[in-house]
Amino acid sequence: MKRLLNLCCAISFALAVGAQVPYVSQVWNPDLGNGMYKNPVINADYSDPDVIAVGNDYYLTASSFESMPGLPILHSTDLVNWEIVGHALREPYNVPGERLGHGNGVWAPSIRFHQGEFYIYWGDPDTGVFMVKTKDPRGEWEKPVCVISGKGMIDTTPLWDDDGRCYLVNGWANSRAGFASVLTVRELNAEGTKAIGDPVIVFDGNGTENRTCEGPKFYKREGWYWIMCPAGGVPTGFQLAMRSKSPYGPYEVKKVLEQGSTAVNGPHQGGWVHTAQGEDWFMHFQDKGAYGRVVHLQPVTWKDNWPVMGKVPTKGYCGQPVMTFRKPKTVKPSVNVNPQESDEFNTTILGRQWQWEGYYDQKFGMPTPWGYYRLYTHKLKASTPTMPKGKAGVPSLWDAPNLLLQKTPADCFTATAKLRFTSKAEQQYAGIVVMGLDYSALVVRRVGENFVLQRSTCIKADKGAAPTWEDIATLAPTAKDQIDYQPGIHLDIYLRMVINDGKADFFFSSDGKKFKKAGNTFAMKEGKWIGAKIGLLAEEPDMKGGRGWLDVDWFRITK
Repeated sequence: MKRLLNLCCAISFALAVGAQVPYVSQVWNPDLGNGMYKNPVINADYSDPDVIAVGNDYYLTASSFESMPGLPILHSTDLVNWEIVGHALREPYNVPGERLGHGNGVWAPSIRFHQGEFYIYWGDPDTGVFMVKTKDPRGEWEKPVCVISGKGMIDTTPLWDDDGRCYLVNGWANSRAGFASVLTVRELNAEGTKAIGDPVIVFDGNGTENRTCEGPKFYKREGWYWIMCPAGGVPTGFQLAMRSKSPYGPYEVKKVLEQGSTAVNGPHQGGWVHTAQGEDWFMHFQDKGAYGRVVHLQPVTWKDNWPVMGKVPTKGYCGQPVMTFRKPKTVKPSVNVNPQESDEFNTTILGRQWQWEGYYDQKFGMPTPWGYYRLYTHKLKASTPTMPKGKAGVPSLWDAPNLLLQKTPADCFTATAKLRFTSKAEQQYAGIVVMGLDYSALVVRRVGENFVLQRSTCIKADKGAAPTWEDIATLAPTAKDQIDYQPGIHLDIYLRMVINDGKADFFFSSDGKKFKKAGNTFAMKEGKWIGAKIGLLAEEPDMKGGRGWLDVDWFRITK
């Protein structure tokens, strides 16, 4: 019956895609419903966010590093209610079919609208500066263009001037360039596709409290060139505003936002936006450790032609973050919507909240018209390009490319999955995972003609450590194939993780009503430049027999 209903839903969806009900989270909703909002407006890891206004619409993108699809595109009509509407990258842009390695790839993108087209620029610290563009941010984006080749360039933002000339500001990664804490500006051609000028250092934070200046965003307002950037370090820094009458400086500098007496550490890089209603706002991230870098919204007040962000101080120009504030003015009331979390898998399109760890291969998994998503078991490699030297031969999930993951949506939540695992060969396993530098998973593994429920935990996975395994229970198959060719055994099960203040507990159930705890509490750990992620896996030690598969009926985020 459920599959019939799901098929009907899929058909209805195909006939009327635009009739979707806006997704509203059970675990974090920044819209207070009374004309006010609370921070963070996006309580998920959208690191290095940048935002633009196009009429009465707002678009946001963020770092995606190696995850695919990359460069998420979020839309809002009020800067508070956001939904994921697409991605600008569908596959790795330099080595399709191969992973870039943890923490590599897309660093700190900027999004801009110029002459009817949307542009996104980013720096790949190992390859150079790239750009993609489109006329429809919800649709397909063109193939990436390498604007500048070379190592070390990060955090790039273009600025098209009133005379049509184009300039690019960027920071530098010490790990690749051998220096940092400087910002440079160079000229690009009018199309923004290649550099036609050499870089000029316009700011140097070395040896000052402005060390680690990075993440610059480039603007022009009333004849002044502006660079907004953080400095002082990711967890503990602050925001700078710089102004000049020339794109090449010299720039005057003031501190315009810092933590002060609030609990909002950082606050780190983001984007300034001027609305059609004449207001100014600033979106930035806060580093929350295992939860990643969540997005805050600050009002901007101008004082002596300097932007003061957040709560306006009695003296000076440096504000503090607000935790609640009135929502931005809009032409018409906005709809309450949040970035997607739960997924019923009732359509043949994978939910936009999901990302693969490196790249997508169709053999990893595919949607179906029957109300579930299928993940096939994948052989873990004992040695990968990102494995630390001397640690080869230790298979773990750290470099598994077929992990289907999403960001954590709040500090406290419950994630439950209804699953059917089909095993064709010995030792195949599948389940749920909290993934980071440390990870822990709850899986069912085939052992003989039964399944064993296991916890797999790996501390310092990024250093090549081996996972530990703990047997929780032996489970009889729900069903067995009666055919004589590669017969499979099947297990219907509910798996659950409960996240509270950076700790995860795992549970299992046969009926979805009574859950039993599985193993000890796990302390979550962030990933490489990202927060911990949650999701699904299906693996095996070899591929000598037929692949097994995991059919995911639904994955739900609840309180």
